[in-house]
Amino acid sequence: MALWIIVAIIIVVLGWVIMTYNRLVGLRTQVANGWSQIDVQLKRRHDLIPNLVESVKGYMGHEQDTLRQVIEARNSAVKVSAPAGAAGATPDQIAAESMLSQSLGRMFALAESYPDLKANQTVQQLMEELSSTENKIGFARQYYNDTATSLNTAVQSFPGNLIAGQFGFKNAELWRVSDADRAAVEAAPQVKLR
Repeated sequence: MALWIIVAIIIVVLGWVIMTYNRLVGLRTQVANGWSQIDVQLKRRHDLIPNLVESVKGYMGHEQDTLRQVIEARNSAVKVSAPAGAAGATPDQIAAESMLSQSLGRMFALAESYPDLKANQTVQQLMEELSSTENKIGFARQYYNDTATSLNTAVQSFPGNLIAGQFGFKNAELWRVSDADRAAVEAAPQVKLR
C-alpha cells in the first residue's frame, strides 16, 4: 500500500512539473510571437520614413535639422533591431525606437505649419500609412507587454519559479514609455475651452 502511495505522489509531482514546464514554454512562445508582431511593424515604419523625409524635404527647407534627426534616429533604430528569431525587446532597442518616435512627432508637428505640404497627396498618403503603422505598433506593444507580464508572473511565482529556474526561463523585458516620451506627453499643449 505504501508503495502505491509513493508511486501516486511521484506521478502527481511529475505531472505537475510537465504541466508547469509546458505552460512556461507556451508563454515564452506567446512573448516571441508578440515581439515578432512588433518587429514586423517596426520594419515597416523604418521603410516608410526615408520616403516620407524625401517627400517633405522640398517643403521643409528651413527644418533640415529636424529631418536629419529623424533619419539619424531611424538609422539608429535599424542598427539595434533585434536579430531574426529574437524573443523580445532589448533595452537599447526600446530606447532607439523611443527616440525615433520623438523625432517623428516633432516632424509631424512642424509639418502642420506648411499648408503646401499638407496638400501634397504623396506626403498625405505616407503620413497616413505611418500613422496607421504607429497604431499597429501600439496594439502590438500592448499584446507583447500582456504576454510578457504573464510569462514574468509565471517565472517569478512559487512554485513555478522552481521549474523556471531549473530550465532557464527568464523574465521578458517589458516595453515601457521612456522618460523622454513621458516628458513629451506632459509638455503637450492643453486645450482649454471658455
